[in-house]
Amino acid sequence: MKLFIDCEWNGHQGSLISMALVAEDGDFFYEVLECPEPTDWVRVNVMPVLGKAPVSKDEFTELLREFLGRFPGDSLEVIADWPEDIKHFCDALIAYERRNIGPGSFCITIDRELFNSQSRVPHNALEDAIANRHYFLGREADE
Repeated sequence: MKLFIDCEWNGHQGSLISMALVAEDGDFFYEVLECPEPTDWVRVNVMPVLGKAPVSKDEFTELLREFLGRFPGDSLEVIADWPEDIKHFCDALIAYERRNIGPGSFCITIDRELFNSQSRVPHNALEDAIANRHYFLGREADE
């Protein structure tokens, strides 16, 4: 199963603000975390389009664990257009001391061509991940 990821974070290598994972079949995870001191760019471009209230870090972790648990064993490929999305995903998997919440194994693909996708709401992680999914799967269908 392919999962298309997009994240928003608070400036270069900043803290995670939102994460979206959209599966090939359209199932999705989208959650938002508190961002008490957004950079100016984030305040103007990201905060107004989040579309939902933030959850606690513990709730975020539990919801992500539940979502990833829907997919069978070791069959996931996480596809991103930018390496920092993968960094935030991996950081989120390390939720509990010496135990992760994710699948036993998964593949990572960073596909810079996904920058060509057209999001309906730029800088909303869910809309960006949906656009990446649509672009990637449309490109596969054309091959």
